[in-house]
Amino acid sequence: MIDVVIAGAGPNGLMLACELALAGVRPLVLEQLREPTVEQRANGLVGQVVRMLDRRGLYGRLTGSAAAPEPVPGFVFGAFPLDLHDLPDNPLYTLMVPQRRIEQMLAERAAELGVEIRRGHEVLGFTQDDTSVTVEATGMDAIEAAFLIGADGGHSVVRKLAGIDFPGITTDRSVSRSAHVSVPAAMVSPSGLTVSGFGLVPPFLHTRTERGIFVWAPLPGRDPLISVSEHDQPGEGEMTLDELRAAAKRVLGADVPLGPPTGAGPHLLRRLEGGNTRLASRYRDGRVLLVGDAAHVHSAIGGSGLNLGLQDAINLGWKLAAVQRGSAPEGLLDTYGTERRPVGERVTMHTQAQTVLTGPGGEITALRQLFGEMLDNAQSRRHIAALIAGADIVYDMGTATGPHVGRWAPDVPGLSELTRTGRPLLLDPTGELDAGPWADQVDLIAAPGLDTALLLRPDCYVAWEGTAPNGLDEALTLWFGKP
Repeated sequence: MIDVVIAGAGPNGLMLACELALAGVRPLVLEQLREPTVEQRANGLVGQVVRMLDRRGLYGRLTGSAAAPEPVPGFVFGAFPLDLHDLPDNPLYTLMVPQRRIEQMLAERAAELGVEIRRGHEVLGFTQDDTSVTVEATGMDAIEAAFLIGADGGHSVVRKLAGIDFPGITTDRSVSRSAHVSVPAAMVSPSGLTVSGFGLVPPFLHTRTERGIFVWAPLPGRDPLISVSEHDQPGEGEMTLDELRAAAKRVLGADVPLGPPTGAGPHLLRRLEGGNTRLASRYRDGRVLLVGDAAHVHSAIGGSGLNLGLQDAINLGWKLAAVQRGSAPEGLLDTYGTERRPVGERVTMHTQAQTVLTGPGGEITALRQLFGEMLDNAQSRRHIAALIAGADIVYDMGTATGPHVGRWAPDVPGLSELTRTGRPLLLDPTGELDAGPWADQVDLIAAPGLDTALLLRPDCYVAWEGTAPNGLDEALTLWFGKP
């Protein structure tokens, strides 16, 4: 019997496969597509997941550098520039890398860990009982597994077959057009794109007028990307550059001389009409669980999608592995949904808020004036940055208390190397603690630079802290079972 079948070889499914294999569990990944897609999707990573990849030793594989990630001095929220340079504890990290490269890197890592990926097989159905799931897929015999994971996107077959509701809202007024393009070199400078009759369009920000949004994204090593969003301007037939030119003129009130891309593809030329914001009513049905877009879909504004989905996978991986190994405490797998679904709620909340802030019309302009005044306050900018990054997450850790408990573990020297094993860590500055009967599960690490000892779960969240062992055994039992 297979340990875990994962439906979907996108970033979330592959990340989960890596986490399971790292923990000694054997996953099988089934992917409908026969070859990895070359379709242009996400352009990078935003948020806490950038640091998480560094703590798994994967960040450098994407950057080609040994340097650690650094917070960005600025970002964007709802078409407002978000100045972060003066925040002493800036939580926002980004990494500009196309999604297809992320998938390639994760597939390579999965292969190193012995994960089997079978392409050209679509899940058609499943049955489950108290001990296993039998999965039926195209082109192969039925497979018996301990668990089935739906990582098969917003139209998830697994979610539908499990009967998990996907409530939310659908909008049909918005129209977004995006394409890789070329523009006259004289228009381009480090400050942005100068459009005659309009002015300067800064790079990577959402330039809003009362008619819509215009984005200029000079992506490193690739043709620049232009996106235009507006309301009530549906298209017909296949998307064209002329259509994008007309949309840009409507939004900016000036002609933008756009030519076809000149660099190597694949190139994007896409129109999206309407949008969905939906959140699964639950993330688990017996031995079937959902991750990523199978559990939540929302606007791409702000780039939070992969941050949310990849951290779903990292949260689920170690818990599912513990259950499969027989070492999990009762109820551990249920904490996946109780921890991650509220995070999904926050992401759908702030992406909807940003969509409103970027809308056309004078009433939105008035709202933006008020919101812009609030962003003059550094504490407000810190709050928004933490929201985008997912750095405001605080999980319930039972009776454990302390400023770090339930939060992402602070950076300490050497931590990004120690966390690459995916094992729990007890960081001890006192030299007096030990993991006792959990020593085979939890690695004890001397950490003289810390003011307090920290117990880290495999997903790098702090489960306990203290300078004496009070409460440590209780925390170990809660997360790693009775010895």
